Amino acid sequence: MRRLGLNMSPLDVDEVILKTKDKEIIIQKPEVAVLEVQGQRIFQIVGGEVSEKKKLVIPDEDVQLVAQQAGVSLERARAALEQTNGDLAQAILLLSQEGSAR
Repeated sequence: MRRLGLNMSPLDVDEVILKTKDKEIIIQKPEVAVLEVQGQRIFQIVGGEVSEKKKLVIPDEDVQLVAQQAGVSLERARAALEQTNGDLAQAILLLSQEGSAR
């Protein structure tokens, strides 16, 4: 294959994560090989246990609402929404409890 300008070598990989706009595809213990052809690198992923995880999309309006209701910064509001998987009421309650504990 080297005479054709092809070079293939295996990689020792534990996990591959493919991130798309709305989800992550996670491949555990795959066999990965790197194929080099005319200066280009191609990654071949074979086998492994595949799982998908949807990305949590939190609208800015939700962040602003939680920040306003709980009296916190936008960053803290976003973190609370992420922690509660986007649940507005739970996020506000969480932040209110944190505020009263101080």
